[in-house]
Amino acid sequence: MEQVLEQDRLKRLVGEAALAFVTSDSIIGVGTGSTVNCFIDALAESRIQIEAAVSSSEATTERLTRHGIEVVELNQCGDLDLYIDGADECDAHRRLIKGGGGALTREKIVAGASRRFVCIVDESKKVNVLGQFPLPIEVIPMARSMVARKLVALGGQPEWREGFTTDNGNWILDVHHLDLVDPVAMESKINDIPGVVTCGLFARRPADLVVIGSSSGIQQF
Repeated sequence: MEQVLEQDRLKRLVGEAALAFVTSDSIIGVGTGSTVNCFIDALAESRIQIEAAVSSSEATTERLTRHGIEVVELNQCGDLDLYIDGADECDAHRRLIKGGGGALTREKIVAGASRRFVCIVDESKKVNVLGQFPLPIEVIPMARSMVARKLVALGGQPEWREGFTTDNGNWILDVHHLDLVDPVAMESKINDIPGVVTCGLFARRPADLVVIGSSSGIQQF
């Protein structure tokens, strides 16, 4: 229980620290997850008045709207100056695994449309090599079994996240035991499989800055 409480404290700490990157009257991209929720709450309590936000999920849209923050479509505003999101894992090169919440495709789209991607995590998410957290892959439902076979051939052990449907109407395969020593190459291999919408590796477009909430305070790299 103490560990959970400490992790929650660090998430709030790093969520508040992310406010330093937000410019008044700007349109920002906002990701999905518990750490991002802390950022949204901190933004709502701050004196920073942004113009609007582009959301990466229905859950984030609901939270932003509840705080009175306007949500706009990416098609309405073009490229963004800033995207704030969390991660399930990050390495020393700012490459990430994302998608534990199932929003990886929209997250990857918003990240790709943003000039600066600031990733906020607590210290438990920093790893030497990606892959301890199973890699989420969004797939077209009719292709689930075929994609799973291809992933086995790549050395992975896919598990269907049964009962879960993404905001895009697709399914998720969580893949265990993949060799992710070269995450850039693996991201390309997986995304080239027919039926894959995208995978949760953010290696070809990593974060530009990772901000970590740790027991010794805020760290950045």
